[in-house]
Amino acid sequence: MRVAVVIPCFKVKSLVLPVLAAIGDEVEAIYAIDDCCPEGSGAFIEENCADPRLTVHRHEKNKGVGGAIMTGYGLALGDGMDIIVKVDGDGQMDPALISELIRHIVNLDADYVKGNRFYSLYDVHSMPPVRLFGNAVLSFMTKISSGYWRIFDPTNGFTAISAIAAKRLNFENISERYFFETDMLINLGGIRAVVHDFPMQAVYADEESNLKVRDIAVSFLIKHVKASVRRIFYTYFLRDFSVASVNLFFSILFGLFGMIFGAIEWSHSIQTGIPASTGTVMIAVLPIILSVQFFIAFLSHDIGNEPTVPLIRSKYDRVLLPKASERLKAPERTG
Repeated sequence: MRVAVVIPCFKVKSLVLPVLAAIGDEVEAIYAIDDCCPEGSGAFIEENCADPRLTVHRHEKNKGVGGAIMTGYGLALGDGMDIIVKVDGDGQMDPALISELIRHIVNLDADYVKGNRFYSLYDVHSMPPVRLFGNAVLSFMTKISSGYWRIFDPTNGFTAISAIAAKRLNFENISERYFFETDMLINLGGIRAVVHDFPMQAVYADEESNLKVRDIAVSFLIKHVKASVRRIFYTYFLRDFSVASVNLFFSILFGLFGMIFGAIEWSHSIQTGIPASTGTVMIAVLPIILSVQFFIAFLSHDIGNEPTVPLIRSKYDRVLLPKASERLKAPERTG
């Protein structure tokens, strides 16, 4: 498989050259995307890096990290690449790990592989506390909005995607700014791509992050809620209707009835000063209990509904399976 690397470049002029130098021979093409960098990173790279695999592309207007990566995806797909790896230009990711990162895709076990900095307890201590807490919260929200319950560290930018999966994505539906990595997972869930985590250790030096948590916290929450509602409706009511759909329907129905009835009776009790009877309380509480039980049943089904068959096999199995079937043929009997 032909492997390409995409490096979004914005205010990483002092750090990007060692990253480029560390990219190994398994990579056939390198795309450095100057996202209208005020430091002129594109010209700097062209002047100081003679790697023949390198192509520098410039944005006339800043599109954000997601916009830069999707530009790189487009260039790589246009050149016929089979796997596209994204590496940040700030040195937090070791390019020597690329061959291990893409292994699941090469083995046809996954369509998308992303780094996970939380695998080792001994590596986590190097992560700043704010990032540690923020990633934990974002990971939980992403599990709900994407349907990938077994992944963690959704904002990790060390990723690899197969061309098969990338071609099925509609880039216009994917956020171009800091929500990009999470939105990629949400959109990959929509096409039923298989996603794997890759254990890694991030390196935190003196670089300053362009991401300000206070500026994106509310917008991230709103986007996650919208994505969660859209995914659940599309998966369990539009694309299919199953036992999980019934569980969710009755969970919502009983929950709403219990809360509305309980609120009405509680308000009536306060106004009249007459305590609600045991039967009235049970009529309010029992539907809520049933709602929780139905929701747990739905959640169990949703967790087990992660994609298991990689999209990439639709192409490569046509080549590999006939060869395998020839080896499995029983020898002809004689005499």
